[in-house]
Amino acid sequence: MCGIAGWINFEQNISYQRKVILDMTNTLKKRGPDDEGFYYSTNALLGHRRLIVVDPKGGAQPMIKIVGSKKYVIVYNGELYNTEELRKCLLSEGFIFDAYSDTEVLLTSYIYWGIDCLKHINGIYAFAIWDEAKNRVFMARDPLGVKPLFYTIKNNSLIFGSEIKTLLAHPYVTPVINREGLTELFSLGPATALGSGVLQDISEVPPAYYLLYDKAGIKLKEYWRPSAKPHDEDIDTTAEHVRELLTDSIKRQLTADVPVCTFLSGGLDSSIISAVAAEEFRKQGKLLHTYSIDYEDNDLYFKANEFEPNSDKIYALKVHKYIGSIHHNIINSSTDLADALANSVKARDLPGMADIDSSLYLFCKEIRKSNTVGISGECADEIFGGYPWFRREEDINSDTFPWSKSIGTRKQLLSADLKSLDLEEYTREQYRKTIAEVPHLTGESDIDYRMREIFYLNIKWFMVNLLNRKDRMSMSNSLEVRVPFADYRLVEYAFNIPSQIKFCGDREKGILRKALEGMLPEDIIYRKKSPYPKTHNPQYTMLVQKWLGSILKDKNSPILQLIDQNAVTELVETGGSSFKAPWFGQLMRGPQLIAYLIQLNVWLEEYKVSIKI
Repeated sequence: MCGIAGWINFEQNISYQRKVILDMTNTLKKRGPDDEGFYYSTNALLGHRRLIVVDPKGGAQPMIKIVGSKKYVIVYNGELYNTEELRKCLLSEGFIFDAYSDTEVLLTSYIYWGIDCLKHINGIYAFAIWDEAKNRVFMARDPLGVKPLFYTIKNNSLIFGSEIKTLLAHPYVTPVINREGLTELFSLGPATALGSGVLQDISEVPPAYYLLYDKAGIKLKEYWRPSAKPHDEDIDTTAEHVRELLTDSIKRQLTADVPVCTFLSGGLDSSIISAVAAEEFRKQGKLLHTYSIDYEDNDLYFKANEFEPNSDKIYALKVHKYIGSIHHNIINSSTDLADALANSVKARDLPGMADIDSSLYLFCKEIRKSNTVGISGECADEIFGGYPWFRREEDINSDTFPWSKSIGTRKQLLSADLKSLDLEEYTREQYRKTIAEVPHLTGESDIDYRMREIFYLNIKWFMVNLLNRKDRMSMSNSLEVRVPFADYRLVEYAFNIPSQIKFCGDREKGILRKALEGMLPEDIIYRKKSPYPKTHNPQYTMLVQKWLGSILKDKNSPILQLIDQNAVTELVETGGSSFKAPWFGQLMRGPQLIAYLIQLNVWLEEYKVSIKI
């Protein structure tokens, strides 16, 4: 995994502006601590930071390939999981390879197929190819949005990079948030609108889109989305098909020339990944290392509820013994969790999911001490229906994002100047815009019609937000994390499984559970889903109360321009209980909302964001 940066300008010679691309690329050192490289030409400057995972010598970037008289240059962040199939195909067409890296295979795929290379590759990626003969840049982001790619058009220039901070390192780009950005921040946050960078004039290439930029301007086009297809298989055949697709995806993603481990919560998704990985490791005479997360004194304070029915710890240990892994349980202290709120903002370039982010940041930091690649179970809940809102009738029938039902009450925290922001309408607009894209089959039942919409919303919104979180928290610690459930083949297949099969046994993720029978202990397979764990220690609540309280007392705190100080003071004094509904999803409740406002202030302060109200 890596970080990429670029500056394209067709109107002037920028070849002498080497310090600019150097500064942009330097923002990505944590994404790529092992190497750096640059490409300079009259109209294109490219930078790359590398985290070496495959082919240490042959995968250096920017990579240049010359075919005939035509030159092609690539900067690439990602991994291809069908590298060898592509290589064989391209070899049969007469191409020659200098090494075995997937970077060269990807670049050669573009040389042979052009833009249609996106129809042939399977992986996680964000890349840019400078096509010198056509005098254009071709950029693309993977189908599910595992890898990030931001850009802006300024002063006749396309400026792009793996992170927002990369763009802000360019002298043309300044951090400004206007009323539209504030509306997005307070209505959708910590999620962002598809294609948005929140800051004024900063955009993100959406998942499954490519971007072409030449003298005629910019073209942004979607190249993939889940399609509606008839599903004629019975439950047993469907379960077998799911099992085949998932195990193939896991095995493909174990390839690396560096240490690989798995995240193991003891839930269904991480457990099957760890079980398959452990078996593959045994075949090679190796033992798999597994990692789980816990919190200081959580055993004392954890209380079961609808969203968190049980603690993960005992299940993680059970799976570790079952698969024979070397297990590591990483415990976050409340102090470290609070302190890391600032670092997780700098990693994400935006206020995020509070301690849900900072805990993952600390988790990845520990894992990176012994590993370069981790494999995680994200995306299973979105494609197989693991969340309560897939089964709860009031959520199924709601006319908004089911994980953001507190939009109307968010205004109570806003300043007088911002109470006129129409948060509800903005959210409805984003929701309806997405619903209008959903593909359907003629003659679908009412429930399948609606469930297809809900699954599509989760794939395009909730899942992308969690993938953004995973990428930033891991890569800011120089750790590559792969997500086998985000294989587009599995996603598309699952998208077309009818709800009565998907929820077979009247259970969330019923078909996935059935598919994995015999591969894991039954009490793991049929364990009720529990989300990513959070701290329940009251010490953490006291720490964030004290921090936000000090922010409120400092008249120079930038957040004071945006909030109703009386309402936020009450929030602090009550430990968050004055705000009744979860701010976002299942986990962002009282203490997390306090921490979110801390992160908002940190972001405004650290990034010197100009506020245009």
